[in-house]
This record gives sequence, structure tokens and C-alpha cells, in this order.
Amino acid sequence: MPIINRAAGLKDEITAWRRDFHANPEILYDVHRTAGIVERKLRELGCDEVVTGIGRTGVVAVIKGRSNHSGKVIGLRADMDALPMTETTDVPYASTIKGRAHACGHDGHTAMLLGAAKYLAETRNFDGTAVVIFQPAEEGGAGGLAMVKDGLMDRWGIQEVYGLHNMPGLPVGHFTLRPGPLMAAADTFSIGIEGYGAHASRPHVSIDPVAVGCQLHVALQTIVARNIDPLKCAVVSVTMFQAGEATNVIPQTARLQGTVRTLEAKIRDTIEARMGEICSGVAAAHRAKISLDYRRGYPVTVNHERQTSFAASVARDVAGAAAVDTEMTPVMGAEDFSYMLEARPGAFIFMGTGPGPGLHHPAYDFNDEAIPAGVSYWARLVETAMPAA
Repeated sequence: MPIINRAAGLKDEITAWRRDFHANPEILYDVHRTAGIVERKLRELGCDEVVTGIGRTGVVAVIKGRSNHSGKVIGLRADMDALPMTETTDVPYASTIKGRAHACGHDGHTAMLLGAAKYLAETRNFDGTAVVIFQPAEEGGAGGLAMVKDGLMDRWGIQEVYGLHNMPGLPVGHFTLRPGPLMAAADTFSIGIEGYGAHASRPHVSIDPVAVGCQLHVALQTIVARNIDPLKCAVVSVTMFQAGEATNVIPQTARLQGTVRTLEAKIRDTIEARMGEICSGVAAAHRAKISLDYRRGYPVTVNHERQTSFAASVARDVAGAAAVDTEMTPVMGAEDFSYMLEARPGAFIFMGTGPGPGLHHPAYDFNDEAIPAGVSYWARLVETAMPAA
């Protein structure tokens, strides 16, 4: 089963939706315009039920097949939010809002799932129920968790749930995934250092928090290098170092902030514990006060084995066996679809969008040529999981 003809025929319409979303990006839970358009279009498509306000600003729609002898309910999820960054493309539909940009392709995700909803509502060539999920706040706001806490899975009886993300660099229409850990847990840390300030010409009477911070940064890098099995994956990155206000003053305080990425719970625990020990040790060595605020964020995105195998078979039906990689190397980015996969079995898959700037790059733009493959994947997934009697 190659690209669905109807999906290819809808490409121009879906592209127009996508470019409108792109020009009007919204962030976190403040996706009222996007969610409003999604709601209106879902009602126009004739979905059997459309509900707003799930997870604050999420939208959920139900599409029933021609029959429901199977009793199956499959959830399909797309994210709607953009990033708080400035776009540098020169496309005519570039962001009209300064400091906001669809630099992760969620505009494409939303438009493709809307296109799939249009196709499924027209054809209803399946035995069961499809639930299309449009989620806010994937970019750091845990909108997936908010929707789950709002009863997403139980209210509609969702039995399996599937997600899709675009991947620049992978050829258009190709797919990649793997069972098990696919994307990392994402934690953040903030380390406050209090020393003793002094005139820069009298360092001997100070406890220099800048020097302490430098020692701390170096020590933190030994966690992965010397405490984690080299055949395992982990990242500790200090991304902010703040201290001082004048060139002739040794400051009183400094602050280090950053992120930790892991693929296993045991390694996550080890890194958090070692960070605490290192902070205590460096503080004692330098007579400084150091406080660690370690916060756990999105959990590991773990694909369920049976659903991953099924998603791969659907992708092969759409793109051909040679275009589907089922041994993807895990990535250390994070994804709050992880919360939905903790609530229900399912799978997350990446779809290629061809060459160009990567995700979160200011010049990134979703490739509309990938739309038919994405719509076809969603449609075939429903039709294959719940074949018509």
C-alpha cells in the first residue's frame, strides 16, 4: 500500500493549513488560536465528538468507523506548540510574531493529523474508534502529562496510542523507530554557590565563587566519564554560568545551570546522587556554600515492543521496506509523549523531511513534501489496526 491517493490529493489544502500555523506560532499552553482552528475544522469534518480544554488547551476528536465490532480504540497524537525563538527563514509564511517560531515542525504534525482526520471522517473504512489528540505545551510544558491527568485515556477508552515526529536529514517519506528506550529523560539542575566577595586585587581574602564554579563544572563532567558504563548513554551539560557585575570585584555568588539526559532509571538515579556528592565535596574543599536544586523532567520515551513492530509494518506498507529503519539509535532529546506511553502501550516514530537545518534551528522549516507520507501513515495505521469487517 503506497501513499494514499486521497492523501496526495489533499496535500495543497493541508499545506495551506500548515503554513497558516507556521505564520502564527503559539507557545506552551497559549495555543488558543491554533486550538480554535483545529476545533473548527474537526467539527466541519463531521467528527462524532469534539472536545476542547483537555490538558488546559488540548483538543480531542472522536471518529467512529463504519462498525465497532472490534471494540478497539486507537489514539493518534500531534503537538501544536512552537518555540520561544526568532525565525530566520525568508519564506513568505514566516512567523509574524517576534520571538516565536515553529522551529520543531509541530505545525506540520498538527496539519498532517488534521488531514488524516479529514480522510478518516470521509471514508470510515475501519472497525472501531479513532481518537485524534492535539496537544499543547510539548516544548517544556508537559502538555502530554496534563492531558493524561485530565482523563484523556480513560474518558475515551484509548487502548493504544501512537505519535509521530518529523526528522530533518532523513529522506522524505522514510521512517525510523525502535522498540524500548527511544528518547531520553530530561532533567534540569541549578547550583547556587556562595563564597565571600572581595576587591579583585585581594583574592586571598575572598572565597571566589567563580573559581569554585570552574572546579565544579570540571568535576561534574567526570560523572559520565568515570561513573557510567561507557557502553551506556548519558549527558551532563552545564549550559549557564552566571557570576559577577564588575571587572574589579570578586563576586559573592555564582550559579551554574544545565541539563541531564539519560535512557535508564538506574543511571538517572546515579547521576543525581553523584551531583549531590560532588557539590558537597567541592564546597568543603573551597570553604564555600553550594546548594543543588535537581528537578526531574520528562521521563524516558519507551516504545512498546508489539506496537513498535506494528507501527513499523504500517510504515513499510506506506513507504516500502527499504525506507523503514527499525534499529534507530536512541537520541538524547526528550519528548513528553513519554507520559502517554507510560499510560498506554504504543509507539513513537520519526518521519523524514529531507535535507536542511535541524530541529530548533532558527532557519528550520517543515518540508511540505512529506505531508502525503505522514497522512498516509496515520490513515493506514487506523485501517490496519482496526480492519473493516
